[in-house]
Amino acid sequence: MGTPPKLNRGTVTQSITVTDNRNGESLEIPIEHGGVAASEFSKILPGVWFYDPGFMSTAMAESSITFIDGDAGILRYRGYPIEQLAEHSTYVEVAYLLLHGELPNAQQAAEWQKEITYHTYIHENVRKRFLEGFNYDAHPMGMLVSAVAALSTYYKDAKNLTDPEVLHRQIVRLIAKMPTLAAAAHRFSVGMPFVYPDNSMGYAQNFLSMMWKVAEPRYEPDPILAHALDVLFILHADHEQNCGTTAMRVVASSHADPYSATAAAAAALYGPRHGGANEAVIKMLTKIGSIENVPAYVNTVKEGKAMLDGFGHRVYKNFDPRATIIKKIADEVFTVTGKNPLLDIALKLEEVALADDYFISRRLYPNVDFYSGLIYQAMGFPMEMFTVLFAIPRTSGWLSHYQELLEQGTKIARPRQLYIGADVRDFVPMKKRP
Repeated sequence: MGTPPKLNRGTVTQSITVTDNRNGESLEIPIEHGGVAASEFSKILPGVWFYDPGFMSTAMAESSITFIDGDAGILRYRGYPIEQLAEHSTYVEVAYLLLHGELPNAQQAAEWQKEITYHTYIHENVRKRFLEGFNYDAHPMGMLVSAVAALSTYYKDAKNLTDPEVLHRQIVRLIAKMPTLAAAAHRFSVGMPFVYPDNSMGYAQNFLSMMWKVAEPRYEPDPILAHALDVLFILHADHEQNCGTTAMRVVASSHADPYSATAAAAAALYGPRHGGANEAVIKMLTKIGSIENVPAYVNTVKEGKAMLDGFGHRVYKNFDPRATIIKKIADEVFTVTGKNPLLDIALKLEEVALADDYFISRRLYPNVDFYSGLIYQAMGFPMEMFTVLFAIPRTSGWLSHYQELLEQGTKIARPRQLYIGADVRDFVPMKKRP
């Protein structure tokens, strides 16, 4: 897949000194790239572990893929600002960038597009015997997670991780087949027949065709909607070490095949605390009901009786740069679909919250999920598909981390724990137990 640029570690000019007050021993530890190595701490504190639930203060990987500065509201893929990529690039090109470390030239772009297009079809047995075996009301995301894992049984060479060409083929297959699997899951869940890929179309256009085609000889997606979806795919392609990416890296560290690792990452995304944020926004706006109810709802949030979904972020302590882009895309989408009736409530909620010191002092600003759900809903996607729409583009990011981990020769993930259970005790026979 190509080797991304190596990190330039440079000269170490900063350090900290750690002193063990039990014996007075001290150790100077260098600060590199804003971090210090836990292995250095173990030299002076053997058998003492960092306790960091949720990895709030722990870097679990070195990566050259995505850079985020949460305080400044910066997001870059391989050094390229997300604003420039959203305006000038395409999702397929961004996927190449994430995996290869560089933007493709004309020949590379054409070959990459051809590869992705060639692998969009799924094995007939995946559709007929597997997907159609789910219950009629199965959740599309549950179907997608299961189907991705099942692909590992169809491509047995996927377990060969030492051959770059074999690994490349699995990565291409996954990026190409995710829209097909996603659309198939939706069609099944609503009782519609499967639509085969139309490989004369682009990536987003093909997905829309597989989603919405009924009886017309050829489905022609609106170019504004196709472009909007492509931009949304770019914005969601990667986001550093989030829950899903961490799951991908942990499973990949065991050298599980790419399909199994991607399924694990998608399963993490399936959780409502990770991939369900935009769905929560829609439910919140629906619950508010009208512009007149916004001030009262904001008060309930300040009283701790409700959540302000779509505001704030684990990483961004300023504005989410993706939110600015997506708000502009929303305006374009609504010129085609008509304005989402929940938009006025969202705009009023944003206005009231951003004028209130309660939210400003807590650095709670709209994130990417605040408007993405409105766009998806306006385009006709049911809420059950929102997380699926997240998983499609994030696949390229997950696989970039999978590939990077293999290149780094990372050890198998095996975090420590602080045991807080009972001390040693003797077994008590059943008759003597209280």
